[in-house]
Amino acid sequence: MTTHKIVSREEWRAARTVLLEREKEHTRMGDELARQRRELPWLAVEKRYTLQTANGAKTLAELFDGRSQLLIYHFMFGPSYEDGCPVNSSIADSFDGLIPHLAARDVTLVAVSGAPIDKLLAYRERMGWSFNWASSYTSDFNADFGFSSSVEQTREAIEPILDQLPAVAFRNAKAAGTDIYGYLTELFGFTAFTLTREDASVYHTYSTTGRGVEFLMPYYGFLDRAPRGRDEDEGWQLWIRRHDEYDS
Repeated sequence: MTTHKIVSREEWRAARTVLLEREKEHTRMGDELARQRRELPWLAVEKRYTLQTANGAKTLAELFDGRSQLLIYHFMFGPSYEDGCPVNSSIADSFDGLIPHLAARDVTLVAVSGAPIDKLLAYRERMGWSFNWASSYTSDFNADFGFSSSVEQTREAIEPILDQLPAVAFRNAKAAGTDIYGYLTELFGFTAFTLTREDASVYHTYSTTGRGVEFLMPYYGFLDRAPRGRDEDEGWQLWIRRHDEYDS
């Protein structure tokens, strides 16, 4: 028998109305934050970056694919990985469906990772994806933007806090076929760029990481509206698998 509060329909409607006002407030706040993101100053990208793709080497400007806005998801798949991070893989599952709609608004979406391009493309085939995936293996791009580091740099950074890392980091490292140091040579995140039509200059307009990428995890939005919510407790993200690895 449930221990949750049970009420009449009239009481339920009254409680829902109160919550609706809070939800509307949250929506308006989200609109204001979106406006402030658009008003951030831009940073000129003066270094010429070249990344490897399925169609050969491409400069950062060429990744725009003829559009003026470029969104990059920094996917955790480092040089020592055998497979992509399971949580990052769950995020990438939505990309192919988004791309036509983003293109209609002059936006290109690309994933970037530090592993060699052959590894990325083989994993993309396994997962059934078709979005453009670029490798920064021979480029400073991911490192310069703070999403890749060497094993030595990573070890020095995380050894003092190793016991503070969440359990999912160790689970993901094992699932990716590497150790915790190799795993954390890559970080996840989202970066936006614009390309001016006048002089073909590239500008960095926005970046986020941590819970800032939850907008890319649509299942959380659904779970937040389910009766038990995310239901993660101490097992934060440990339930997330690659889409072909869930138990039936």
